[in-house]
Amino acid sequence: MATLSAAVPATGPAPSIHRVPVVLTALQKLLIPAGAVLFDVLFWNQETGLNLALYTVFVLVATGLGQPRQAAVWRSGYFWLMVAGTVISAGCVVWYGSGAARLACVASLLMVLGYVNQPHLKLVAYALLTALVSAVRVLPHLVPSLSLPQGSANRWPRVRFYGRLLLLPLGVLGVFHVLFVLANPHYEALTDTLFQKLGEWLLALWPAFSVPHLLFFLLGLAVTAGALVIIPLHFFLDQESRFGEFVRRQRDRVASFGVRRPDFRVRTTGPLDLRKEYLAALAVFGLINTLLLVVNVIDVRWIWLGFTPEPGFDLTQFVHEGTYVLILSILLAMGIVLWFFRRNLNFYQRGLPTLRWGATVWVLQNVVLTISVGLRNYYYILYTGLAYKRIGVYGFLLLTLFGLLTVLLKIWQRRSAYSLVRLNGLAAYGLLLVLALGNWEIWIARYNLSPRFRTVDLGFLLEMPERVLPELVARQSMLDGATRIIISPPGSYTETTATPEQAKAAIQNRVAAWQRNYPEYHSWQSWTHAESAAYEALSDR
Repeated sequence: MATLSAAVPATGPAPSIHRVPVVLTALQKLLIPAGAVLFDVLFWNQETGLNLALYTVFVLVATGLGQPRQAAVWRSGYFWLMVAGTVISAGCVVWYGSGAARLACVASLLMVLGYVNQPHLKLVAYALLTALVSAVRVLPHLVPSLSLPQGSANRWPRVRFYGRLLLLPLGVLGVFHVLFVLANPHYEALTDTLFQKLGEWLLALWPAFSVPHLLFFLLGLAVTAGALVIIPLHFFLDQESRFGEFVRRQRDRVASFGVRRPDFRVRTTGPLDLRKEYLAALAVFGLINTLLLVVNVIDVRWIWLGFTPEPGFDLTQFVHEGTYVLILSILLAMGIVLWFFRRNLNFYQRGLPTLRWGATVWVLQNVVLTISVGLRNYYYILYTGLAYKRIGVYGFLLLTLFGLLTVLLKIWQRRSAYSLVRLNGLAAYGLLLVLALGNWEIWIARYNLSPRFRTVDLGFLLEMPERVLPELVARQSMLDGATRIIISPPGSYTETTATPEQAKAAIQNRVAAWQRNYPEYHSWQSWTHAESAAYEALSDR
């Protein structure tokens, strides 16, 4: 909606936040209660599905209607990127209803509101924080505008004016209604029927009102107001404005607090200190490159070239502990490169080429190490099956590879840490949209129920969303070839196994329970295409 701000005096102490009401536009006065009613209708006692997409579209349209044509937000590429991401993720919510799609939809919408608040922002994290803080600040500013003015001399004439404006037409309507009732028996019968139906509707509606429902409606009102009323927040934009895309050479500078004073003079690294830092960086890159070369040679010979686990080999320890330690070493390596290339070492011409090539070799060796981690994860999937964490590891490794590429940009183009955060933030958001586009649970079920596996974790598959059930029914014959079937839910302290017949019975019980509950607990608000198609597929068997 249109950006609103409280009228704060230019001089003097800042007034209390409860004394600074927000002046709502006519459009906001209409859309905020309408949005609260829509929120209540869509989400009360409902799961997430079509309702989230409809509410998201409502907020997008309402926000767009409140922006002037010449507003700076219309020229922001980041704003349009987030709008596109919001629309795509909202479509994924309706199509799949996955958790990744819901997370992407909510995060995208928040960032849209953040860029509406401050169109010149670039960091996606700052846009997200701007939207959240602005939404939190809305309610304290709206409360004073809802209270009646105190000590106003003109309050009573205004009350009389609006009273006459409302009561006079109602009084006239009542008189004519009585006259028509007395004169026309058909009109009397019609009105009696109408009032009877209205009374029945009110009596049926009254049990729906409860304290939790009232609190939920107030929550919808607060969420809608936080989304549609924009309180300008410049804090994060001011923080971002201090950063640049490239590292600049720092000379002697004066640390002052409004007044230049020689006492506060701080010298940057001198030539001797810069040479010491250069030698330390050279030693670190040389030693760690040598050590990392040994590790990479071992991994290439052991993992890259025909890895086959020996009998009794602990594949879980090989993947879990090894993966986490290697990922930590990669992040530590990136941090060390950022530390050494943070300031004037980028301009040390004597040794800069050698230092750059040493750091580049280290980054490339970390790329090899990242591929080794990916292969460890691949072998775990190959021998034990697919899971959410395994997909998450590959997503993280993709971000790691992108982050290593941006580290090379920092080394050779003198990019700043701010530039790397900006680029990697966009990459993380892109990965979130990719995850939202995937039908991961279906793919996991199809892969884990392939004939290649002799051990099947059926308990993990049964805990998945209901749209997976047709896949379990279609592939339950694969359980006949399994030598070990686990039916205990994930995270349980004791492992429970079952025979193929017991496992098939567990699938049928899960299907029967869902077929009973789906018509009762699912409505158009929580509709998703995947669940609807799954229910129809199970009903047609």
